[in-house]
Formats: sequence, structure tokens, C-alpha cells
Amino acid sequence: MKTFLKSFIIAFVCFTLLIGSAAFAIMKFADDKQDRLNEYQSSNDEQSSKPDSKPEAEMTELEKLIQKSQRVNILLLGMEGPRTDTIILASFDPKSKNLDLVSIPRDTYFYSAGYDKLDQKKINAVYGRSGIKGIMKVASHVLGGVPIHEYVKVSYDGVEDIVDSLGGVKVNVPFNMDYDDPYAKPPLHIHLKKGVQTLNGKKAIQFLRFRKGNNRRGYPDGDLGRIKAQQQFLMAAMDKALSFRLPLVANTVFKFVKTSMDLSDVIYYAKSAIGIKKENIKTYRLPGRHKNMGLSYFIHDPAETEKLMIEIYKRGLEE
Repeated sequence: MKTFLKSFIIAFVCFTLLIGSAAFAIMKFADDKQDRLNEYQSSNDEQSSKPDSKPEAEMTELEKLIQKSQRVNILLLGMEGPRTDTIILASFDPKSKNLDLVSIPRDTYFYSAGYDKLDQKKINAVYGRSGIKGIMKVASHVLGGVPIHEYVKVSYDGVEDIVDSLGGVKVNVPFNMDYDDPYAKPPLHIHLKKGVQTLNGKKAIQFLRFRKGNNRRGYPDGDLGRIKAQQQFLMAAMDKALSFRLPLVANTVFKFVKTSMDLSDVIYYAKSAIGIKKENIKTYRLPGRHKNMGLSYFIHDPAETEKLMIEIYKRGLEE
């Protein structure tokens, strides 16, 4: 990735509340963090084939765009125990202030030698065996080799306070949601009525965690429908997070996420990021299709994924 301009500071906001999890990242990259970024890139396998190690004539279109770009890519992870229940690439272009969010379905097929059980062949199982560096490497591979520079990780704990710090989030619940699992830890009870409504923290968790009801029915298009619902919630939450409440949200969310920023940085750059507009934000889903191979997997399409990442990288350059 191209070296960042000296004294250039990225004020970046990404607030995501998905499947009962929340993530809020405010990332800056300036001279004081460039050394850390270079060290990270040289120490991770996924960076060993970074575009600037090749002659330009041998580079793909995407590799050329990556080399010229100042984009910062952050992996947002919503945790459910040892598994990543939510995986989103947040790609921010500091020049245009465009923020592109690519959802990776938790059922995306990814095989690692020695992990032959059906549930171990899903991307959401990678973190449990390979940790944060492992899931960053796999996500980079699935997304066509784009570099991933940082991560934000969050569990269910604290999500109610985060949503409540926004004053709730207004969404359209597409159908009645009724589900009870007394054996979950803690027990899970979801009871939401169809229609437009403002969800507080407790109800937001129910909305984001819903997959199928007591009648075994869920979204008509399965996990893809669930991703659409997550993205609807995400956009509504971000719309509020980019308002005057942003510093308060930053202070609350910081308690419940793992990120490289300290609290003073978070509060300072939260104030600096207020100018980012909703129109700068676009959401996408990893291209592919579902296929049953003993379990239902999402098989991503490498060619279409590369096209998508080219589209994202060009979005900043063309504006």
C-alpha cells in the first residue's frame, strides 16, 4: 500500500451494530503510525505478495489501484463466543471520505487442511483456531487480496448501552419475530412485531440476532436476507452516530471494543469525523451463492469479488 502523506490524519468513523454486536472504529494513520503499519505488513503472510513487490507490468488492475490508493481497510468482527458471527470490511478513502462496507456471510466456505468437520469449513470458524491474524489473512484472501490494516472486535457485552447512547435506532422489522432458546447462555428470547419502530438496546439485540423463529421460518432468502436487515440497521445507526451524539457514542463504545486507539484519540477524532456524510457510505455483500454440501455454505465468486473491489477502489479515484 502506498505510503501515506506526511502529517495526513484520517478521521474515520464506522459504527456497526450487527447480530447483537456493536463496533465503532475511529482510525487515524499519520507518521507516528506508519512504522507500525509497515511492521504489520512485513510480518503477515497475506502481505507477502503486496502489489508494490511486483513490476507494474505484471500487476493486475486491482493491484495497481491498491498501490495508488490511500484507502484504509479495517475488518469489523462481531463475536459470538469463539466464532465471528459478523465479518465486515470497512474501506475508507480519506481523499473522498467514501466509506464502503462489504459484508462477508458467516457461512462463507473456506477450507483449511486438517479441519475436515463440516462446521470447520466455514469462515466463522477461522478465528477460533487461528486468532485475529488468521481471520485477517483469510478475509484478505477471500476479498481478492486487498490489504487489511486494522481490526475492531466486539462481543455482545455492552451492546444495550451502545444502542441506548444513540437514543435507539429506527428500523423496519420485516415480519413478526418470535424465538425462544432457554438453553442459550444467557437465555435468548426474541419477540418483535412487524413494522417501523425505534428499537432500544435490548430490542436491537433481538433484531440483530434473529435467524429463524419458533416455527422454523426466517428470512425468505436466508442469511442474505439477514445481511440486508443488518445493513438497514447499520445505516440507521450510522446516521445517528454521525450526528451531535458522536463524541458520547465514542466514549460509550470504546468500553466494549478492542481497537488500537486509546480513549483520548477516540474522543478527539470522533469530533473531527463529524463532517462525514451518509451519502459517502455504501454497503455491499460478498458476491456468490449458497450451496448445500452436507451443510449450507456460501460459495464466494472470486471473479465477481475482484470486480467489486475494483469498483470500490475506483470510486475514490474518480471523484
